[in-house]
Amino acid sequence: MSEQEPPGRLDLIDEGEWMRVSPKYIVVEVVGTIIFGLVACGAALALWLVGGQTWALYPGAVILLVALISLILEPRRMRSIGYRLRSDDLLFRRGIMFQRFVSVPYGRMQLIDITRGPVARWLGLADLKFVTAAASTGVSIPGLPQAEAEELRDRLVDLAESRRAGL
Repeated sequence: MSEQEPPGRLDLIDEGEWMRVSPKYIVVEVVGTIIFGLVACGAALALWLVGGQTWALYPGAVILLVALISLILEPRRMRSIGYRLRSDDLLFRRGIMFQRFVSVPYGRMQLIDITRGPVARWLGLADLKFVTAAASTGVSIPGLPQAEAEELRDRLVDLAESRRAGL
């Protein structure tokens, strides 16, 4: 007797290759982590120097340690982000230790938005965000080259409209 996969499971092996985010996206994440670390450590240092709050050094040290670990893990985290266009849906993945796979059916896509922060704009990158009827979906593909993000948005809008018309 052969073992079969339970019905309704995501087929993660077949149907095309995983598309990855731009390698330049690591700069966006590193800059964000450094800015957060500097602001948080600066606030802790100011509390210590100006306010005489010696306890502020402990959270500052923890934030500095977390920022350094985050900087070390950033390249691997970027390689874990990917998406795949399948026949009926878009499959998105991310995560190293705790992997997340989200399937967004084309017919359920209500809005596809392109956002660009200042560092991403300087690097020519954009994030593609999807809004569906389910509030918990929360899919955002970060770090796409601007032209690729616009092309993917247009393609997904066409697919979404054709699938909704068939419902």
